[in-house]
Amino acid sequence: MTLFAWAYGVAEHKLASVLPRRWEHVQGVARQARSLQPMAGSDADLLESAAILHDVGYAPDIAHTGFHPLDGANFLHLIDAPARLVHLVAHHSYAALEADLRELSAELSEFEDERGSLRDALWYCDLTTTPDGEVIDARDRIAEIQQRYGPDHLVTRFITQASPELLAVVDRTERRLSAVAAG
Repeated sequence: MTLFAWAYGVAEHKLASVLPRRWEHVQGVARQARSLQPMAGSDADLLESAAILHDVGYAPDIAHTGFHPLDGANFLHLIDAPARLVHLVAHHSYAALEADLRELSAELSEFEDERGSLRDALWYCDLTTTPDGEVIDARDRIAEIQQRYGPDHLVTRFITQASPELLAVVDRTERRLSAVAAG
C-alpha cells in the first residue's frame, strides 16, 4: 500500500461523513498536489499524502485544542504516521503565525517546519483550492476566507497578517513549476 492510499483511507474515515465539505476541500488539495508531481519528484507521494491529511484535525473526535494543524499532527503522531508527514501537517499554510495568535506556539514547536519547496507546495495547494475542492486564485481564496469568517474573527486576523508570506509561497511555487516545465 502506498503512503497516499493509507493517508486517503485515514482522511476519508475521519472527514467524509462528518465534514463532507471539508472532505471535498482536502480531495481538491490532493488533486492540486498530484498536479505538482513533476516538481515534487521523489516526494510526490508525501506531498499528496500531506494534502489529503492537512485538515484531518478538524474531525470532531480529533479536535482537542481547536487548532486543526496541531490537532491533526498530534493525531497522526499517535497513529505512527511518518514524521515528515506529521510535521508537514503541523505547519501547513503558515500555522506558526496562527499558533502565535492562539497562544499555542509552544505546542506547535514540538513539530519541525522544514521550510522548503515541499512545504511551499503544500501551502500552495491549500491556498489555491476552494472549500468545495475547486481551483481558485490565491488572492480570491484569501478574500473568501476573510468574508466567510467575518472581520472580527481570529482566522480573519490571521489570514490578513499571513497574506504576504502566503502569496510569496504561491509565487515561489509557481516559479518552481515554470522552471520544471521549461526543463
